[in-house]
Amino acid sequence: MKSNILHYIACCIFLVTALSVESCASSENTIDPGKVDEKPVKSTVEKYRNPVLPISLPDPTVIKADDGYFYLYATEDIRNTPIYKSKDLVNWTFVSTAFTDETRPRWNDKGGIWAPDINYINGKYVLYYAKSEWGGEWTCGIGVATADKPDGPFTDHGAIINSQEIDVRNSIDGFYIEENGHKYMFWGSFAGIYGIELSDDGLSIKSGTEKVQIAGNQMEGTYIHKHGDYYYLFGSNGTCCDGAQSTYQVIYGRSKNLFGPYVAKNGQSMLSGGYDVLLHGTHYFAGPGHNAEFVTDDKGQDWIIYHCYLKADPGKGRLVMLDQVLWQDDWPLVAGHIPSYEHEVPYFNK
Repeated sequence: MKSNILHYIACCIFLVTALSVESCASSENTIDPGKVDEKPVKSTVEKYRNPVLPISLPDPTVIKADDGYFYLYATEDIRNTPIYKSKDLVNWTFVSTAFTDETRPRWNDKGGIWAPDINYINGKYVLYYAKSEWGGEWTCGIGVATADKPDGPFTDHGAIINSQEIDVRNSIDGFYIEENGHKYMFWGSFAGIYGIELSDDGLSIKSGTEKVQIAGNQMEGTYIHKHGDYYYLFGSNGTCCDGAQSTYQVIYGRSKNLFGPYVAKNGQSMLSGGYDVLLHGTHYFAGPGHNAEFVTDDKGQDWIIYHCYLKADPGKGRLVMLDQVLWQDDWPLVAGHIPSYEHEVPYFNK
């Protein structure tokens, strides 16, 4: 009898031990849905979240300098044109302002400094900018300043385009591009987009040249990008500055020639109002638009920087966003045509 009891106890101990071992093994290989957030699986892919710069920096422009940093300039919500720098397009540090109260441009004195465009020309950093005020569509224009370093100080050289003199209403949002040894300025707003040749130093309009219209009244914020056999004309339309109700969006067309004709996918000319949409708002982001120059990373991936409102907190202003541009059948594409909340970081060799 005693031996039977001992045998029974031994069997019970073995069974409990076996079940305990099985339970431990099971807990190591089964994910408890209720505890996923407590111990998340670490991703091997580094990611960033938009906005990459949660400060109001509208109408950004970007250049990579010889020191290996990207420099970003923006409309002066921060007075005198703010400058930020970054190694990776994701992490940004404030550097300085392009101007001071003493050196800021004095022409059109009531106007603010809007929509800068940074370039490196003939060994100088050349900053084009609009000088305008709300409603001043015939008093505004585009000026130019130069510096030896990307962080300045910048010396202003005054206006090179004036709305009244060139007979283009609302002459703002200048964009510089070089092609076959020639220098050009493209600019304008909802009264048409125009282009004209500049002097060899880029500081004035070339004598004897005439403006050429390349798009109608559907856009502003001009940017032209060469990719493969085509030039791509980007702009923004809708309302830029209405906070959570902003309808701004990035639009585009393409051409095999710098001065057009630019057309949408359906063949409609941009001179007659045609365009396709690259980026529009969502329930989370409002008014994505006025993009900077595209940046190509060390894997050959293209990236677009632009501004956008957070619908939940529009008081923060127009914040800096970053997204990847893909190419499909020689047309640009941002996934879903919407800003990303989270994305893999650009790749740059350390």
